[in-house]
Formats: sequence, C-alpha cells, structure tokens
Amino acid sequence: MAIVRVGIGTDLHRLAEGGRLILGHVAIEHTHGPVAHSDGDVVLHAMIDALAGAAGLPDIGEMFPDTDPAWRGADSGVLLTATLAKVAARGYRVVNVDATIHAQRPKLGPYKTAIRAEVARLLGIPLDAVSIKAKTGEGLDAVGRAEAIACTAVVGLSVAGCSDEEARGEK
Repeated sequence: MAIVRVGIGTDLHRLAEGGRLILGHVAIEHTHGPVAHSDGDVVLHAMIDALAGAAGLPDIGEMFPDTDPAWRGADSGVLLTATLAKVAARGYRVVNVDATIHAQRPKLGPYKTAIRAEVARLLGIPLDAVSIKAKTGEGLDAVGRAEAIACTAVVGLSVAGCSDEEARGEK
C-alpha cells in the first residue's frame, strides 16, 4: 500500500509592524507579524489546506471561518489538531509533508530545524517525513518587498493502519 492521497495548500498573509510572527507553531523574532483573524501561521494554514484537499474536506476558511469570533486569535496548532481528527475520521493518516515558506525577511535558516521538529510533533510523524524549506522573493512582488509572507505545503496520506514501509511503497 502506498500513499493514496496527495493534497496541496497555500497561504499568504500581509505583514504589519508589531504583532507576533508564528511559523510552524514556532515564535520567530521579527519586527512584523501577519494581519490575520487567527494567529496567522502561514505554515500550519497551508498544511491544513493540504490535509483538507487530500482527505476531501472543506478548506480552512470553511472549517474555521474568519467570520466566527471563536477563531479570533486562535492557535493554529489547535486548528491543525482538529483537521487531523477529521482526516483520521475519513480513514487516513499523514505519511509526509513538504513545505516551502516564502519570506524576504526575517532569514529563516536558524528556525527551520525547530519548525521541522514542531511540525513532526504536531502531525505525529517521524522527523524524516517533514521537509521545511525557505525561499526569498528576490525583491519581487509582495513577498520580495517584505510586505507579505506565504507558504506552500504538500502532504501525502495513506490508509490508516498501514505501516510506514507500506505507505512508502516498500512492502
């Protein structure tokens, strides 16, 4: 049994002076934070949409609408956990995740290891099943001008109950 479902998710938030920058559930030292209804964690938001897509669930905006005051300032780790429960209820489990964070500033190299470890913990998967990359905008578009931060994530799901080796197609 191999990966049976793949999903892709993206998220983008405008940045404003002040606020708190959280990426992959990790606090990042920076002068700017996202303009968002929840905590604005673009990494977890992209992963939630990728999980939702792979499992045939509604997108993050439908599951956790920004018109609902219950999600005001919400911890995206809570949103991810709720999404994982919905994925499991459909009979799937996460095999791997690959994410690319798009940010001109701050430089994310020093944070990638912590983000990777936290994402693995939240998803309940091995560290080697998580890839976190960071790219700048090369001075182009809103990301390149440091006006926004974005993330693209891809996840693989397998049928719950199969082994990691089966999910990777090794058995």
